[in-house]
Amino acid sequence: MPGNTFGSLFRVTTFGESHGPALGCILDGCPPNIPLEPNDIQQELDRRKPGQSAIVTQRKEKDAVQILSGVFEGKTTGSPITLLIPNEDQKPKDYDHLEHAFRPSHADYTWQVKYGRRDHRGGGRASARETAARVAAGAIAKKLLSSQNIHIQAFVSQVGHLSLTQAYHQLDLSSTESNEVRCPDPILAAQMIDLIKTVRKEGDTVGGIVAAVIKGCPPGLGEPVFDKLHADLGKAMLSINAAKGFEYGSGFEGVAMRGSQHNDRFLPGNLPIQTQTNHDGGIQGGISNGMDIYFRVAFKPVATLLRPQESVDAQGNRVIVPGKGRHDPCVVPRAVPIVEAMAALVLADHWLRLRTLG
Repeated sequence: MPGNTFGSLFRVTTFGESHGPALGCILDGCPPNIPLEPNDIQQELDRRKPGQSAIVTQRKEKDAVQILSGVFEGKTTGSPITLLIPNEDQKPKDYDHLEHAFRPSHADYTWQVKYGRRDHRGGGRASARETAARVAAGAIAKKLLSSQNIHIQAFVSQVGHLSLTQAYHQLDLSSTESNEVRCPDPILAAQMIDLIKTVRKEGDTVGGIVAAVIKGCPPGLGEPVFDKLHADLGKAMLSINAAKGFEYGSGFEGVAMRGSQHNDRFLPGNLPIQTQTNHDGGIQGGISNGMDIYFRVAFKPVATLLRPQESVDAQGNRVIVPGKGRHDPCVVPRAVPIVEAMAALVLADHWLRLRTLG
């Protein structure tokens, strides 16, 4: 099964299943002498881990990371970094009823068709639990980027019909972690939390949007053809479970503008060169221009409902999938650190590519 490795020079390969012994990753290409302690990774995993609040899945996992290689005396050595995250709260028997049934809008059917067999225990490798390994690798990418004064901040901008109306630069993004939904507007955050709790009581789910801004990114990251920076960011975001859409800069709203309105005029007298507006979202011709990079990722409602759903089995017979399990009623609060991690992996990879040119 290919497709488990992401990146070119800064490469991460993840492994493990939702209800197997452990998850983990091997990170290759990380430069030496980057200060790295287990807590640098753990604090990011704690933001993603299940059971952290009343509005997420109640599966209990410590997600305690173990560094098996690539770090010596608190610094990276340049050799492959191996990270292991044991699973502790597996309940595989909770999924016995799914051995032959296909859950609506899950990977069950497509996985079975492609591989001829599947791990029905919570989706196996198709489970969003795999993203724990991505967050672990992303924490190291963040350390590398931080040494270059590049910082990534993601936040929840929409849950269901509840949406922020302010632009990111009008918000106090430092307050993002002050509430369990990770929305920087405390009043809207309270409404989002109430909505998620209501939806959960109904046995249903709701989607949302995670927005992100990258500050301090130098001009020159990205390639002009297939490896455009925004294309790699798009692939990274759309590889996250439940992601349904990606846009950067003005995005889809930009189609309603005229070119004379949308063009970002360069300002004279400033070095490094800056633009008056930033409709391009910090990327022009697939290459960063030094302005803030900002983008949004849309996540669908979680496919697992706490109510019965009609479906079929492997023989096409009608079945009823019971509404049970431990799942998020809304993925976006825990998706925030995942979005940051995937963005960090992309930027670290392109930063290394740019460095090889110098």
